[in-house]
Amino acid sequence: MSKPVSVIQSPDHFGALHAHDRFDVSSEPVANQLLAWRDRVGHVIDVLPSSRATTSLFSACIDRYKLGDRVFTDCSSDALLLERSIARISTDTVRDYVFQVFTQGAMESIRGRGQENSTPAMASIVAMDMNQPIRMSRGRCRVLTFFVSRAVVEAALPHAESIHGRVFENTTPVTQLMIDHVATLSRKLPGMTATEATATFDTAVQLMLAAFSKQAKLGGHVRAAARSAMFDKARRYVQNNLYQPWLTPEYVLMAMQLPRATLYRLFQHEGGLGRYILNCRLREAADELVRYPDRQVIEIAYSLGFNSASAFTRAFRRGYDLSPQDHRLMAAQRMEKAAADNRKISGRVGQ
Repeated sequence: MSKPVSVIQSPDHFGALHAHDRFDVSSEPVANQLLAWRDRVGHVIDVLPSSRATTSLFSACIDRYKLGDRVFTDCSSDALLLERSIARISTDTVRDYVFQVFTQGAMESIRGRGQENSTPAMASIVAMDMNQPIRMSRGRCRVLTFFVSRAVVEAALPHAESIHGRVFENTTPVTQLMIDHVATLSRKLPGMTATEATATFDTAVQLMLAAFSKQAKLGGHVRAAARSAMFDKARRYVQNNLYQPWLTPEYVLMAMQLPRATLYRLFQHEGGLGRYILNCRLREAADELVRYPDRQVIEIAYSLGFNSASAFTRAFRRGYDLSPQDHRLMAAQRMEKAAADNRKISGRVGQ
């Protein structure tokens, strides 16, 4: 069991809404260092350790700053394999957007929405929607992380979920400007006033949102705004008809009255319109498997347009690396563990 997190009282000028805590695994026995780290970050994402790694020396530390409703972390760690699975998403309440800025090392690979992308070993910026599954491997690195509410991101990007898994490599002056701005925030944050800290945090977030919006070609000038409106309309059509068995790319084409090439480009980052429809149906099915534990898997599959239990199981396994039944079981086990942990906490409080 890991030792309590060291809570550092912020300077008086930070104000009551600001807090800083630090955690370093170096105080743990070697055999417990990676497990202690897994416990520390487990409220957000799962660490997937190998049996060998749990008995080896592991180095990691994290500074966490809470700036009102904003959260910023400065983390250094050895290589890690991290996952936010569909079972995890279906049973927790973390729904923020996360922007990670690598000032040392980088993401080695990232998988989101069934797509695998490799990134070079250089500083980079990664965007993640915590409402979507992701699996990522990173080497030894230092990463600065912004947790931003859905309301803030979606106000700037109505199509915000499309930035999930996108990466900016450190190859342009603009990217370097963003990395330098974030590095300055991390360096100066302990001495900043509340107003300075929140303003610098918000500026960094707006810089990254503008960059990802431009990369997705869905924001900014008139043409991009038109693409954004078309994309948003198509997404709404898919979501509103998700349970209709006739929903296919062909029907969306007819309903939208757009050229096939135009509609394909809008959903290119999603792997195409057909992939987007499939991913939406799988995501809805994953939630239903947890919300309705007594409902048969085949009923859920049929209601979302799958022709057979075997076709649904194959698609689900390809999307999430586990069967629908295993997803339901893992989600139930996670909820039981969370309930048990809450009972333990309540018991300690009552003593």
